[in-house]
Amino acid sequence: MSFGGPQWPQEPQRQGQQGYGEQGREAYGQQPGGQGQQGQGQGYGQGAGGYGYPGPQGGAPGPYSGPQGGGAPAPFPGAPAPGPFPGPQGGGPQGGGPTPDWSALADASASRARRKRLLTIGGGVLAALVVGAVVATAVVATGKEDDTAKNGGGTPTAPASPTGSPTPEPTFSSVAPPPPPNPKDYISDPKKDRAPLTAEGLFPGRKLTMDGRPYTKGATSATANCAAVTQGGLGAVLKKNGCQKVLRATYVRDGVAVTVGVAVFPSEAAALKAKNQATGGIAPLTGAGVGDFCRATVCLRRSNAIGRYAYFTQAGFTNGKKVTTADRGVFRSSDDLGTFAFNQIYARGKSQASAAAGAPRQ
Repeated sequence: MSFGGPQWPQEPQRQGQQGYGEQGREAYGQQPGGQGQQGQGQGYGQGAGGYGYPGPQGGAPGPYSGPQGGGAPAPFPGAPAPGPFPGPQGGGPQGGGPTPDWSALADASASRARRKRLLTIGGGVLAALVVGAVVATAVVATGKEDDTAKNGGGTPTAPASPTGSPTPEPTFSSVAPPPPPNPKDYISDPKKDRAPLTAEGLFPGRKLTMDGRPYTKGATSATANCAAVTQGGLGAVLKKNGCQKVLRATYVRDGVAVTVGVAVFPSEAAALKAKNQATGGIAPLTGAGVGDFCRATVCLRRSNAIGRYAYFTQAGFTNGKKVTTADRGVFRSSDDLGTFAFNQIYARGKSQASAAAGAPRQ
């Protein structure tokens, strides 16, 4: 019966300054006339002549009244009489010079104030326009910089080499790298399968656990006399297909003992033939705490192959009980040890393939 092992698997606007407008008129007051001016103009009324204090007709005699009562002469003959707005001619109402056109002066002052306001307003508008233009230019420039940044900037210029010549661009080979080595190739070809092969290397340690089920290892062995470690017609099959070596180990769990044997052949084809032609089974390996089993009774035998290796299991009760199809524990133990043998052989190929991939090419 064949063994069912696993298959290959990122600015402020200035308000117009009011100059000499209406305020100018208020500062100058009313145009001088016959009536005494209010404010600063008080004290200068009508007199018989010149400026002085009121004469007999205006009230009590003043300190400078003359014999005729018409008012005293000026304290300094020939000197101009004082007035509120002194001028070259004395500036009084009866002075020698012409009277200024106060209305025209006021209008001219107002006109100048208006021009100044217009110039100030115009200057403010012009300044606002200039500021707006500057801001707009800055916004446009910023937008361009952002676009440049988003688009990855301009085309970069390769830095010059120390000699001044352009830096050469990297080149890439058009030849695809070879694929990584296949572990199966290393366990199928004896020219590649060169790692040491021993029973302790293939079946290491003292215990084995498969899917949480622990097994205790018993004895191990290795021999080049393949037929000597078989039962029934298996020896002849191994010999006919060129068996080179057989490595065995026995494992025990819950009263069930399993011997697993791995036979080595010169090719994958030879191993496959031996698996298909298998009859009889691998001989049980006793010792190291494991007594006789599968002698003169019915046991479970299975066979399978991978690469240039064929592996066989024989499982039975340590008490000599006959195995039946109802004994699921025996079948499960046979499956566990067959899977373990498959994994160990494949791990051998994987280890050699990894070593070859890391080695320098010649």
